[in-house]
Amino acid sequence: MSRSMFYITAESMEDAEQLAKQLVEDRLVACVNVIPKIKSFFYWEGEAQSEEEVLLFGKTKTETVSKLVERVKELHPYDVPCVVTWEMKDGNPDFLKWIDDEVNQC
Repeated sequence: MSRSMFYITAESMEDAEQLAKQLVEDRLVACVNVIPKIKSFFYWEGEAQSEEEVLLFGKTKTETVSKLVERVKELHPYDVPCVVTWEMKDGNPDFLKWIDDEVNQC
């Protein structure tokens, strides 16, 4: 079984907390950490921009990543939400088992 970390940005703390809560309730993720007030610099609609955003960082099973991405696209207010993942290579076996046990329980 493999697990993945994910990185999602949100416009506000309210949006981030709603998204985190729903993803946990949907059992698509084991855990989401919400980190307030990051500064993002990016190109959008042909010009350089910067905004304060909120970061969601979390853990899931790799087999659930496509469902996670689709659910974020359904729930997120951005036209093109940032959702990126990468596979975990190692870690505390008890914690990794906890991720396995928590994701997709329903």
